[in-house]
Amino acid sequence: MIKRKLERYLQILSNIDSDEDKFIWIMDFGKNSVTIPEQHKVKSFEVPGCQSQTWLIPHFVEDDKIYFTADSAALISKGMVSMIADVYSGSSAQDINKFDQDEFKILKLDTLLTPGRNNGVHGMLKKVKEYARL
Repeated sequence: MIKRKLERYLQILSNIDSDEDKFIWIMDFGKNSVTIPEQHKVKSFEVPGCQSQTWLIPHFVEDDKIYFTADSAALISKGMVSMIADVYSGSSAQDINKFDQDEFKILKLDTLLTPGRNNGVHGMLKKVKEYARL
């Protein structure tokens, strides 16, 4: 399921011609994503390594699935963390831990984002793995 969702984003981004337009699509995706309530924007949910404040919140449900909500102070970060949250949402901890996060390289985000933003993406992916180990 994780790989299928990731491939859906690859298809979307592959259909966009320029890197600038891809960047704009990611920001628009963030702009149109849910905003989390202020009371959930706490340090324990904050993603380390991001250039702007970014939060990733796990929701553990009875059927051993984890769902994520996300938010950020910057639209590009919000777009990225919302995409990552969607890719992993509905997966089991076991599936998250087995998934090779290097698969995200197919999106070629390193060509779109600054080194600082790329570090933030790595922080987001690491945070997902941390939650899956709880």
